[in-house]
Amino acid sequence: MQDQPDVVVLRLGHRPGRDERMTTHVGLTARALGADRLVLEDAAAGRKETVTDITDRFGGPFEVEVTDRTLGRVRSWEGSIAHLTMYGQPIQDVEAEIRTAHREEPLLVVVGAEKVPFEIYERADFNVGVTNQPHSEIAALAVFLDRLFEGRELERDWQDAEKRVVPQETGKRVIDIDDE
Repeated sequence: MQDQPDVVVLRLGHRPGRDERMTTHVGLTARALGADRLVLEDAAAGRKETVTDITDRFGGPFEVEVTDRTLGRVRSWEGSIAHLTMYGQPIQDVEAEIRTAHREEPLLVVVGAEKVPFEIYERADFNVGVTNQPHSEIAALAVFLDRLFEGRELERDWQDAEKRVVPQETGKRVIDIDDE
């Protein structure tokens, strides 16, 4: 998020035909809740267009990149790594330590789609569980980012937006920025 080291979400794995919406929603959640960048595997390259389109319309900054070396990205990461897993330490027990680490260096947040290689558990500085009950990776990412940023991401300013959602009690309202 603005004025801090980067938070990069790495979507590890993508099962074509099965994970299309899940991977898209990981990207949309990462963007909406304060991450700076999303890294996707080649198999998920089509999801880049959707997330980039939302960023173009509703503002950024937010980047999406595609790689054929997701494990290589983890291996070469210079900063802290948080792996979201229901088998990890409770978020409430490690969130302060993660925030402290993030003040000094970039943070890579690994979100798995399928069985995650054990190497990820070993390389991660933090294996984090938002609950030890079965849940989606989207929920885990949302809770994690909200805890990391302590709610500040909800007041974020969006640059170069074409559209803006106008909060209201009922109904839906989206306006063109040029009409304001």
